[in-house]
Amino acid sequence: MAVSPLSSLSPSASDTAVKLTCAVNLQDNAHSPLITHSTGRELAEQLNDDVRHKYIKDKKLGEGTYAVVYLGHLRVDPSSLVAIKKIKVNAEYKDGLSMDAIREVKYLQELSHPNIIALHDVFSSKDQNLNLVLEYLPHGDLEMLIKDGNVHYGAADVKAWIGMLARGVWFCHENFILHRDIKPNNLLIAFDGEVKLADFGLARSFADPYLNMTHQVITRWYRPPELLYGARQYSGAVDIWSIGMVFAELLLRVPFVAGNSDLDQISKVCEAFGTPTEDNWPGVTRLPNYIPADKNHTVPIQGREFFLRQFPTAGPVGADLLMSMCMLDPRKRSTARQVLQHKWWFTEPKPTEKENLPRKSDGTQKMGNGLTRKGGEIDDYTFKYTARQLDFNAGE
Repeated sequence: MAVSPLSSLSPSASDTAVKLTCAVNLQDNAHSPLITHSTGRELAEQLNDDVRHKYIKDKKLGEGTYAVVYLGHLRVDPSSLVAIKKIKVNAEYKDGLSMDAIREVKYLQELSHPNIIALHDVFSSKDQNLNLVLEYLPHGDLEMLIKDGNVHYGAADVKAWIGMLARGVWFCHENFILHRDIKPNNLLIAFDGEVKLADFGLARSFADPYLNMTHQVITRWYRPPELLYGARQYSGAVDIWSIGMVFAELLLRVPFVAGNSDLDQISKVCEAFGTPTEDNWPGVTRLPNYIPADKNHTVPIQGREFFLRQFPTAGPVGADLLMSMCMLDPRKRSTARQVLQHKWWFTEPKPTEKENLPRKSDGTQKMGNGLTRKGGEIDDYTFKYTARQLDFNAGE
């Protein structure tokens, strides 16, 4: 990720927060005259004060070690609700702010799309913490709906949700941004039923083809095999795999492949989709963490029949789309554009109109708790209660 030109002038967390605010609020003013350091700081502080004064913080929605989230509103219009995410200063980080916080501001500042959570403003508070003013999404997230047995939804609803997610990811990729943490509790639901992709703390720009990236991203259950095998160069295909896992989870109402360790995750992916070899995935054996398969226990690459058997609700065409997202070899996976061009969208049933989608009456607390997490954090689930053990050989 490119380093901000303001970073060399950042002696403290408060200065960093003020400068991030200034950068957000002056980003379109390309003709600003050159100013001295002291004058620039005074201008930044004045801008910061102006932004901070626009909002009133109301009740606390959630608190974690990383952030506190408040319900808020515009001072001049109490009916205009927002979520104010106060990121806590942490002495462990340079300038007191983690890269997750800086990434979140950077990428949300660059992205504006109906299926991506909107960043309205940024300001620093008197206690030196950075505050992100985000759109208020009161109906919780997709994870809430999946887990709630009282919420009934069908194939048309799943088609609508996956379409919204795919459009958000397509827009990220069109702007050369990888999200790298797509999962149901990062998919928040707006007043009108629109699904919004949130939590950009692990996002990054597409890298130079020869530049290494970390493989320690994406929550384990939604992490593609190339990252589990330690790939350091990868593409938007990592996000596509995650979309596929969300798709599968919406259909099953439990995570499809849910390992309790990275090694267990690799094992479950192989059991579900097939054993990676040089024949079906050229180059896989050269990945740093590749584990040679047991020659006495190899699983053939699964075809359409497997996906249709496991996901009958999707129908033959939906099973074909899901299979295209879950190819072991990332070069064979559909791109976000190809996902949106798939014929599944034009078959019956048509996607449910967003206003008619199932939703929770009040997911405010869930939104608050979700936004307090640091990027990439996994909820402390008890494994045996959240994922059934699938016997792929038995065709369950």
